[in-house]
Amino acid sequence: MTGLEGGGDLAPGRGHGSQIAAARATGRRSAFRRRSARTGFLLVSPAFALVCVFVLFPLAFAVYISLTNWPLIGPYHYIGLQNYRDLFSDPEFRHAVVFTFTYTAIVTPPIFLVGYGLAVLLRSNRPGAQIFRTLYFLPFVVGLTTVSFLFAIELQPNSGGVDWLLSKLGVASASQAWTVTHDRALIAISLIVVWFASGLTMLILTGGMQGIPRELYEAADVDGASWWKKELRITVPLLRRSIALSLIISVIGSFLAFNQFFILAQNNVSLETVVEWIYQTGFSSYRLGYATAMALFLVVVIGLVSMGQFLALRDDTEL
Repeated sequence: MTGLEGGGDLAPGRGHGSQIAAARATGRRSAFRRRSARTGFLLVSPAFALVCVFVLFPLAFAVYISLTNWPLIGPYHYIGLQNYRDLFSDPEFRHAVVFTFTYTAIVTPPIFLVGYGLAVLLRSNRPGAQIFRTLYFLPFVVGLTTVSFLFAIELQPNSGGVDWLLSKLGVASASQAWTVTHDRALIAISLIVVWFASGLTMLILTGGMQGIPRELYEAADVDGASWWKKELRITVPLLRRSIALSLIISVIGSFLAFNQFFILAQNNVSLETVVEWIYQTGFSSYRLGYATAMALFLVVVIGLVSMGQFLALRDDTEL
C-alpha cells in the first residue's frame, strides 16, 4: 500500500512539472515575440519616419491649405470648403480638365501601340536589336524638359530643322508656325510625346515578353496558328500585368503633363493642362489655397482612373 501510495503521489508531481515546463515555454515564446516585434519596429521606424515627414505631413498640410485662402505671401483665413465649391464653377478649370482628358485620350493609344510594335521587333532578336533598344529609350533618359527645349528650337519657322525637312519633302512650307494655333501645336506636342514615351512602354513590354515560354509559340506553330492568333491568344493574355503597368504610367504622365505645354505652347491659353493651370493659379495669381484644392482634386481623379485601369486589366486569378 505504501508503494502504491507513493506511486500515486508521483503522478501529480510529474503533471505539475509538465505544466511548469509548458508555462516556461509559453513565456519564452511570448518574450521572443515581443523582442521580434521591437526589432521589427526599430527596423521599419526610419522608413516610417521618412513617410511621415515627406508624405503624410505634407499631405495633411496640403489639405489644411486647401481649406484656407492662403495667398502665398501675407495673412490667410480659414474658409472651409469654399475653394472646392469654386472649383466646380470655374470655367477655366473645367476647360483645363476637359483638355487634359482629351490630350490623354489622344496620346495614350499611340504610345502603347508604338511601344508594343517596338517590343515585338526586339523580341525577334535581330542583329542590332540591343543598339536599337538603347537608342529609342535614350530620349526618356534625357528627359522631357530637354527634349521640349530642343523641339522649341527645331519648330521655329524659317530657322528650325522641322520646317526645313518638311519643305524639302514638299509637305509644308519653310515658314510654318507649329506652336501658335491650337490644332498644329497639339499635333506637334502629341507626336513629340509619343516618340518620347514609347521607349518606356517598349522596355516594360519587352521584359514581359521575355518571360513568356517559347514552347507556347512552338506549340501554336504546330497547330498552324497565324501571327495574329499567337499575339491575341498567347502574348496579350500573358502580358496583362505589363500592359496594365505601361498604360497606368502613360495615363498618369498625361494627366500630369506640364513641361511640354509650358515650353512649347506657353502663350496658347487653349492648350493649358490642369497642372499648368494649377501652376498659374498658385504662383502667378498667388492663390495657393485654391491651387492646392485643384491639386488634391487631380490626385483623387488620378487615383480613381488608375484603380479603374488596374481592375479592368488585372489577371483573372487575382482577387
